[in-house]
Amino acid sequence: MRANERTTRSATVVSREDLCQVPCFKEELVARLRTAMPADDTFEEARVVFAALADRTRLKVLHALQGGEELCVCDVAHVLGISVSAASHHLRKLRDLKILKYRNDGKMAYYSLRERFAAELAAQALRQASR
Repeated sequence: MRANERTTRSATVVSREDLCQVPCFKEELVARLRTAMPADDTFEEARVVFAALADRTRLKVLHALQGGEELCVCDVAHVLGISVSAASHHLRKLRDLKILKYRNDGKMAYYSLRERFAAELAAQALRQASR
């Protein structure tokens, strides 16, 4: 068994010259790791979430909501110092990714974290960046 000889569902075709020509010495480990590898569409979903979190404004939204508070769009706009329209756009993106949840109360929309994972990831990244 050689590394990189896996056939995938992707459209990428790998030429024989591009394959690793070194035999696998840990065939059982490689086989176990390959079997445990999530499907490509799972990685794509994770990539989309990370891409959304790569936006500075969205990180600020998560930071503002990390305490479990519920904020309306206007409050988020004031906290971040941006327009209501821009705040709404970023909140909607995070909601569509199921990072935030919202509820309507008349004409007001209130947002909060659906799960703490994304906010905790953002907080860890901010701590790491400030070292």
